[in-house]
Amino acid sequence: MKLITKDLQSKFPALYSNEDKPVGDHVVIAKFFTPDADWTWYATEYDPNEGTFFGLVEGFVPELGYFTLEQLENTKGPMGLPIERDLYFKSATLKEVNPTWAAEWADTPELA
Repeated sequence: MKLITKDLQSKFPALYSNEDKPVGDHVVIAKFFTPDADWTWYATEYDPNEGTFFGLVEGFVPELGYFTLEQLENTKGPMGLPIERDLYFKSATLKEVNPTWAAEWADTPELA
């Protein structure tokens, strides 16, 4: 499975373009996940030249940060399965995909 298509790529805003918005209002364009583990990547921004995403990573703990297409393509879950893109995911804000953490982000000035 191709993790990012040209059509999907065109829907992403550039890196840093959401800096003036509260983080909970960032729109998730794509959702990636491990089918054999409990990890999910919610991508809100993308730089196609660098292959770098920004978004929410839900692994051991939810964390905002940068991750690359190369990392997603080369990472395997514990049973050796590759990361997939959720083909049925509909765009939503970060506060819609993770309301618990969005409430905590609202109390953090640099993230609100």
